[in-house]
Amino acid sequence: MEKQIIYYYTVNGECPYKDWFDGLDKSIQLRVDKRVEKLRAGLYGDHKPLQNSELSELRMDFGKGYRIYYYDIDNKLVLFVGGSEKKDQKQTVKKCNDYFKDFVERNS
Repeated sequence: MEKQIIYYYTVNGECPYKDWFDGLDKSIQLRVDKRVEKLRAGLYGDHKPLQNSELSELRMDFGKGYRIYYYDIDNKLVLFVGGSEKKDQKQTVKKCNDYFKDFVERNS
């Protein structure tokens, strides 16, 4: 079953995922797009739920080992942010959890 991709936007109208994506090299953008398309088709590949969080991470084994943090709800996937590397993962996950709380508050 195909899933709808939704991008999280802050109250200020910023999209952390797209901001990260737009800063990538075009060749990496193509690879990320292919990976997200597989996710849309329900082919999760290398992913796992985060501990103490409602979010999951999609792991990519190219570039800097990029991650995309997302929330899976019914037939929708909400993409929060991408680009985390191991060295900044804790900080990024904390930020994503804050984004998730904001998302739930504004969409409930």
